Amino acid sequence: SPETEKELVPEIPMHRLGTTEEVANTIYFLCSEQAAYVNGAEIHINGGQHV
Repeated sequence: SPETEKELVPEIPMHRLGTTEEVANTIYFLCSEQAAYVNGAEIHINGGQHV
């Protein structure tokens, strides 16, 4: 909701919500050969909100 967004965005270091494209790009990377050596990793796609 717009009210929730108003409260949440100031708490995010990048000062915006992520886009579906940003999430999709991360998933695409994890499914690619470039991520062949990545395992057991937790990747937070949250603009730095949880570091």
